[in-house]
Amino acid sequence: QVQLVESGGGLAQAGGSLRLSCAASGSIFSINVMAWYRQAPGKQRELVADITSGGSTNYADSVKGRFTISRDNAKNTVYLQMNSLKPEDTAVYYCKIGGVNNYSIQYWGQGTQVTVSS
Repeated sequence: QVQLVESGGGLAQAGGSLRLSCAASGSIFSINVMAWYRQAPGKQRELVADITSGGSTNYADSVKGRFTISRDNAKNTVYLQMNSLKPEDTAVYYCKIGGVNNYSIQYWGQGTQVTVSS
């Protein structure tokens, strides 16, 4: 069974920074894609950023230049460094992993709240 544990959310001022972490545990030999999504109240969940096992990254236009996704394959952990935070970044942030052990199964974290005050 694969489990994801997220940490690092909280309250930040506009212009501030937060760093999210998501650690995967279980019988894991490889993870193809690791990603962060977010869902604001009354809105659909949206992709924030993702990163492949080879290190290729993809970002939503709204966070380009402010957020950085990275991963530590030895620790099965994905990070999201969020700088220059804006009130519109307020949301529940979820990590997702896919292609675990080359199986087409996706796993989601429980979510962590990020609140940015103006």
